[in-house]
Amino acid sequence: MSPDELVYLGILAASISVGFLFRHLSPPVKQGASLLLGLTITIATCGIHTLHSLCTVLGTWLIITFNWRNAPSLSLGWTFLYLLFFRLATWFGLPPPGPFANAIQLLLTLKMVSLANEVHSYHSEKKKDVSTFSKSPVIGGLSHVPSFYDVISYSYCYIGIMTGPFFRYQTYADWLGQLDAVSLPGREPCLLRLKMVPVYGALFLFANSLFPLSFVRTEEFLEHNYFYSTTLLCCCRFFYMVVVFFVFRMRFYAAWCGAEAGCISAGLGCYPQGALSKPGGGPTVQYSPDPGAPVEYDFKTIQNIDCYNTDFCVKVRHGMRYWNMTVQWWLHHYIYPNAPFRAYALRAGWTMLISAYWHGLHAGYYLSFLTIPLCMAAETSMETSVRARLGPGGQKAFDWIHWFLKMRAYDYMCMGFVLLKASDTLNYWSSIYFIIHVIALLCIVIGRVMGGGRGERKKVSEGEKEVKRDETVREKAE
Repeated sequence: MSPDELVYLGILAASISVGFLFRHLSPPVKQGASLLLGLTITIATCGIHTLHSLCTVLGTWLIITFNWRNAPSLSLGWTFLYLLFFRLATWFGLPPPGPFANAIQLLLTLKMVSLANEVHSYHSEKKKDVSTFSKSPVIGGLSHVPSFYDVISYSYCYIGIMTGPFFRYQTYADWLGQLDAVSLPGREPCLLRLKMVPVYGALFLFANSLFPLSFVRTEEFLEHNYFYSTTLLCCCRFFYMVVVFFVFRMRFYAAWCGAEAGCISAGLGCYPQGALSKPGGGPTVQYSPDPGAPVEYDFKTIQNIDCYNTDFCVKVRHGMRYWNMTVQWWLHHYIYPNAPFRAYALRAGWTMLISAYWHGLHAGYYLSFLTIPLCMAAETSMETSVRARLGPGGQKAFDWIHWFLKMRAYDYMCMGFVLLKASDTLNYWSSIYFIIHVIALLCIVIGRVMGGGRGERKKVSEGEKEVKRDETVREKAE
């Protein structure tokens, strides 16, 4: 493990341990202590680059204070433009920010855009209440406009400050206001979330030692024939991307499960099961348990990864939902509905473009993320033209093949995500003959030839309705 990864690991372990202590603090002390600890972590790991995050927070606070009507669009523009400045800092003679500053800046961008939307919703509902003389039921809405101290405290709260998961300001406010946090579940769900972390960590270290990513960038790798031999084992380039994505998954499974455990230990995101919470968004329905009735709680609000469904769901579309779930909620809630297109495929492409920009300026991000809409179009075409015509047994076999190709598509796209450079990514993809792009285009052509065009449009329409149903539920949480 690199020194940076060891620091991440240490921060995660400390966050889990200290979280249980925060359950015993009163709301004002909890707010101040979490801010102090978060600022300490930020300054210790980022140094002078802490000013980047501070500028982002100050700019957002000015927007929500003086122009709440346009806060959603202005905050998105401000934070994303500052991301560009942050990543091009060396062009202005500034020292390059390190990986810790980058991680904090990414999560802070999500928080500030979400906060601006929450404040806008608060003012809009308040104005509606005054005009109609009735209070509208808003699920998960703010009770007041956050002060500057509140905004700073939310921005630098130590929980997930550089590891995630993303959580809304209202989730943070609910955490501060917990009346009897000690009685909420903590130890058992925390251990349950951590039980597989040693396995994921061991698999990551073992596979990474045998199949280092750096080998893919070498001339030796690219000069071999399709099948090549190494001193340790014989494999092919195609298989190498499978292992690289496996290493990638194990690394993030371990990190995100640990980050969730840090939230659980502190009690952040703990809501009654009856509130039907969503990752990132929180409760979606008003829930008032009967007096005296036992209440069961969950931590779905801060769930960032569903490891099983990420690996074993069938569709590329569904795989996105189970990976980095709180960020997916943010994208679907704040980016997808505001896309400058109406067609489902174009909206998905726009969302992936924004996601790529949020991750960074490396061309590999864009090559990978913009391959997703192509794969989604291919699977939709095959489902409507082939799967719909098969019997139960045929559909089961189709789903197995679909799952296999879904995993290979993610293997393929992962190479762009980790190689970063356009030259490295295209060199690797060309070495395996752009196989996923070719398969996706063939699937689309087959679907058209077999008469899937009309059915595909119907399927896309149904897909849009499905997404809109999900968004309606999320919007109620706002």
